[in-house]
Amino acid sequence: MCEAAEKDLYAVLGASSSDSVQQLKHRYQQLALQYHPDRLGGEASSEVESAVKKFLEVDAAWRILSDQNTRRQYDLQRRAQELKQDWPVDSTVCLEDMTWDQAVAVEEASLCRRRRHRGGSRLMKRRKQRMKSTEEWLFAVIHVPSVCT
Repeated sequence: MCEAAEKDLYAVLGASSSDSVQQLKHRYQQLALQYHPDRLGGEASSEVESAVKKFLEVDAAWRILSDQNTRRQYDLQRRAQELKQDWPVDSTVCLEDMTWDQAVAVEEASLCRRRRHRGGSRLMKRRKQRMKSTEEWLFAVIHVPSVCT
């Protein structure tokens, strides 16, 4: 399965990873009939060689994807390979390269205000209640006449 992991077996069969085994089988049968060496009797030898090569690729892909366990292993290896890929990372980001869309920022701010105006979440309501009680307490402390005078 090592050399098969280098190629996308689903692409070899012209299918996607979400296809069922029945759909993969149908694609395999179509391609096997198309590239089978016995069906290419009188054609040029280079065409026959490429067809045999394609037939062998299709057959190898089918052998792996037809079995549920080997398909699962292949999918896991494929996903691990995708996650390991070294993506190009630009370590230098200049301020000039960044964009600021004032209209989007204003729209997001107005959405936040509208959400707060409508009452917001439970957390915002609790915060408002705490603030009211704190304000009332401060008001009482500040406006209470001093007893010690």
